[in-house]
Amino acid sequence: MRWLATCVSSSNNFRVPLSVLDLATVGSGRTSADALADSARLVEAADALGFTRFWVAEHHNMPSVASTSPAVLIAHLAAKTSQIRLGSGGVMLPNHAPFVVAEQFALLEALHPGRIDLGIGRAPGTDQMTAMALRRQADGLGVEEFPQHVLEVLALLGDNRTPDRAMRLVATPAPSSFPDVWLLGSSGYSAQLAGMLGLRYSYAHHFGNEDPAAVMRLYRANFQPSPALEEPYAMLATSALTADTVEEAEYLAGPAKVMALSLRSGRPAPIVSPEEAAKRMFSDQEQLMLEHLPAIKAVGTPDQVTARLEELVELTGAQELMITGTTYDVGSRIDSLAHLAGAWGRSQAEAQTGAPAGR
Repeated sequence: MRWLATCVSSSNNFRVPLSVLDLATVGSGRTSADALADSARLVEAADALGFTRFWVAEHHNMPSVASTSPAVLIAHLAAKTSQIRLGSGGVMLPNHAPFVVAEQFALLEALHPGRIDLGIGRAPGTDQMTAMALRRQADGLGVEEFPQHVLEVLALLGDNRTPDRAMRLVATPAPSSFPDVWLLGSSGYSAQLAGMLGLRYSYAHHFGNEDPAAVMRLYRANFQPSPALEEPYAMLATSALTADTVEEAEYLAGPAKVMALSLRSGRPAPIVSPEEAAKRMFSDQEQLMLEHLPAIKAVGTPDQVTARLEELVELTGAQELMITGTTYDVGSRIDSLAHLAGAWGRSQAEAQTGAPAGR
């Protein structure tokens, strides 16, 4: 575990903190149980490296993703860590009754007070057939009621601006503290809603194709102080993968490219190995797809990736970065995060002191 001795740093001291998003991805020839065990290894590493939060996604009916129930997985990961915040990136609210979500996260907060985030998304996180199976309704799958359902969750979790929303319902166990609520999105809709409701906002730059700076401006322009938040707080979720050389990083990023293309073609499959990905010949159309929306947005050495992330911070004014990045094996991803934590710590020290931190 040499990387812990050389790269560990506290992201709480960073000018712009770093966090981690995980999908519990399933590799070819491996099981969902393997993927979940890898997530546990990853969160332990992220905790030791000083990352601020670790969020897990909600996806369904996908052979490449084992993260189907954020609340269950968060409970498991929180029990294995001591400092890092755990959260959902996110809970897809159209799939669930607001009362169920509120109770699940009230329970998580009671188990791990001060360490739980509830990130809420508007998309179903799956295909429409599976979404209907989750909610068993055909009237828009709950998307149209999204703002109302968000307000219901807030009221159930102690946000008293709309007390009538919760009526006489209380999310149990009786809370002594509440999770932080975030809205997630890949478009301007959630940015505006997060601003109007005075909530924390995270833009999904890792798969969104809108101008992130414009989305962040929209969030801040619509922000209204609330019981939850006095000033806007925006996080940018993006994808990054680092290695000692550009060639190695590109090699490790190969499986993410194959996965992205399989998802966009409607043929999801487990993640192939880097060796298999290197044998794959991409068509001109596939190359154009990857250029338009890269599988991983920043790939290279730690200093190269750090420079790209700094550009994004300057462009968007993001107050926090959340990093994701698919790899076939968890060891490569842990190494990538360790390299990034070290390089980011150096760059942040330079930003604070105005002098090189010694590379």
